[in-house]
Amino acid sequence: MAKRGKRGKSTDNFQLRLPAEATETESLAVFAEKAYLDYSMYVILDRALPHLEDGLKPVQRRIVYAMSELGLSAASKHKKSARTVGDVLGKFHPHGDTACYEAMVLMAQPFSYRYPLIDGQGNWGSQDDPKSFAAMRYTESRLTRFAQVLLSELGQSTVEWGPNFDGTLKEPKLLPARLPHVLLNGASGIAVGMATDIPPHNVREVVAAAVHLLEHRRATVAELCEFIQGPDYPTTAQIVTPREELAQIYETGHGNLRMRAHWGREGQDIVIDALPHQTSGSKILTQIAAQMQAKKLPMVDDLRDESDHENPCRLVISPRSNRVDVEGLMAHLFATTDLERPYRVNMNVIGLDGRPKLFNLRDLLNDWLTFRIETVRRRLQHRLDKVLARLHLLAGFLIAYLNIDEVIRIIRTEDEPKPVLMERFGLTDVQAEAILELKLRYLSRLEEMKIRGEQAELEKERDDLQRTLGSDRRLRTQVRQELEADAEEFGDDRRSPIVEGVVAAKALDETALLPTEPVTVILSQRGWVRSAKGHDIDPEGLNYKSGDGFLGAARGKSNQPVVFLDSTGRSYSLPSHNLPSARSQGEPLSSSLNPPPGAHFLATLMGEEEDLYLLATDAGYGFVGKVGDMQSRVKAGKVLVTVPKDAAVLLPRRVHDYGEDLVAAVTDQGRLLVFAVEELPQLTKGKGVQMFRLPKTKKRGVEKMMDAVVLHDSQILRIHSGKRYLNFKRGELEPFLGSRAQRGAVLPRGFRVVSHLEVVE
Repeated sequence: MAKRGKRGKSTDNFQLRLPAEATETESLAVFAEKAYLDYSMYVILDRALPHLEDGLKPVQRRIVYAMSELGLSAASKHKKSARTVGDVLGKFHPHGDTACYEAMVLMAQPFSYRYPLIDGQGNWGSQDDPKSFAAMRYTESRLTRFAQVLLSELGQSTVEWGPNFDGTLKEPKLLPARLPHVLLNGASGIAVGMATDIPPHNVREVVAAAVHLLEHRRATVAELCEFIQGPDYPTTAQIVTPREELAQIYETGHGNLRMRAHWGREGQDIVIDALPHQTSGSKILTQIAAQMQAKKLPMVDDLRDESDHENPCRLVISPRSNRVDVEGLMAHLFATTDLERPYRVNMNVIGLDGRPKLFNLRDLLNDWLTFRIETVRRRLQHRLDKVLARLHLLAGFLIAYLNIDEVIRIIRTEDEPKPVLMERFGLTDVQAEAILELKLRYLSRLEEMKIRGEQAELEKERDDLQRTLGSDRRLRTQVRQELEADAEEFGDDRRSPIVEGVVAAKALDETALLPTEPVTVILSQRGWVRSAKGHDIDPEGLNYKSGDGFLGAARGKSNQPVVFLDSTGRSYSLPSHNLPSARSQGEPLSSSLNPPPGAHFLATLMGEEEDLYLLATDAGYGFVGKVGDMQSRVKAGKVLVTVPKDAAVLLPRRVHDYGEDLVAAVTDQGRLLVFAVEELPQLTKGKGVQMFRLPKTKKRGVEKMMDAVVLHDSQILRIHSGKRYLNFKRGELEPFLGSRAQRGAVLPRGFRVVSHLEVVE
């Protein structure tokens, strides 16, 4: 029921009415665009992209700072990771604990970070499975020594500070990195409309390039690439990208590079001892095993994972024999597995102006040096201010010591001694307050001598600081010396070698990977196909479907394609190893191929790509073609023989010796012509040339060339006429010898109606 007010009016449809000036109207399109832009800028600036200055994202920076506030330095004891995550979430980063802990794990994994920032105890994952780390309640952590590169100058007015999310604490907006950390550990992230993928680099190389740019402000990217050879990943796998391409990546700020696993030989075995960055060994084993199961690696006998604590990566591949081309096998595995991987480079970072930008190597180092010089200037100025403040106090202490009796009297007798001291000795408020806070035990001659000694040291330091701050050259020298000192302390040798001139990754041809077993392909009259192992099978004795029977067979090897020829002169090819077994009745070719309507298959043949066949039509035209030219990868095949109108394609015949074999062609009118095969041209396709000169009558097509065979060496030509046949040895064919395009000679009586020709060994 509707609620009723005091006067019985319904209150269900109550509306709050605001004055017109208190409302704001905006179109949905404008509001949605503004909201999306705000969200995208938040993701770019506060989540996904690192800052150029310290190379960290906000969550990483807050983790490192929170650990330093907890006292988890490299010299302290490890503490539970849950303690750190709790501090980070509660004080600085109010987001999910899982995401925060995963960011923490990444900075602790030596196989993920080139220079880890966190030293962990417990299960922090493995290279094989980086996500296999234990929960944060089980692991312990502290900062590494390298983390001091980011933290050591934090409390020296070097960076700006801002309020945390609830305004109760202060947190640094950046960390005062002493090295270009954005290049050393790299970064990756996906924002809205942009992404970053910066590879890690070697400390010594990056510092050498930075020092060179510091001393030669107009240095080019090419000059800097003489110091920075390329990325340096935590793994010892090889970088196989040419140096010219690496230089182009540094010139433009984006590109792709490739890493390849390092391998060697131990006896006959292939041993892989280093994998590309962030590559799983178990995944590679699965990829290779899948190829072995699919019989695509017949040259591999065994596959083992011998990795252990001493050898974190040791994958063993055993070839079947010492005749296996190991270089070719590895090139195939590089092309088909993660043994070789591409890595995208996209140096998008947030610059000094707070805006995201794609940097090349020179601009990135130059802007970081600008930040570093300003950081050192602020640090020295902070120290100078402290020195001046201390000298100011020491000057007041000396006045007090020289007039100690008077100072004591004023303090004892005066109700407000500070203004009296300031007026009597010309002290400032700070000096007077410091004197009043002195303890009596410090009022001795020895203490006065210490103060004078400290004063002399501070005056010398003050002069040095003022000279450095007043000279740009001295300031740059200071930065250079600190960079070189840090490179000496934290630098190490390159891990990822850059190798040029390696064998290109190339997948082996599928036929080269198949076993070369003898096979027989059988084609039925209705176009059903099947394959049997071996050449000793009797294709005519196989079982066929009702109404179907044997049409033709081709003998070859299992790694060879089988070619089919149809009645329109089109040729098709299929891999023979994929055909159904001869134990069944096969499958129709129409399910794999797409012949034109009304066409039917005539013949099948196999052989090497250079093998020759005679191709002809009953119109008396023909040519010699190679098996390789007959193959077609498309279902519709390709036009091989151009068939004249009202003509038909004859069965193809094998040519064994192009220079010695003979062609025997016969017409349905009993004329036989024998000529050399070499009189026919070798063509890839077409109509061919005239083989037999047929009479041109008004009734076109009355006489046709009904068959043509190829005679090799001492083979016998057998002419069938019904149930009778007539044999001709090679020497007995002289009456029928001639040149192509002739009429030939008439066969003996009784054989002028020829049913077909046959070649007999």
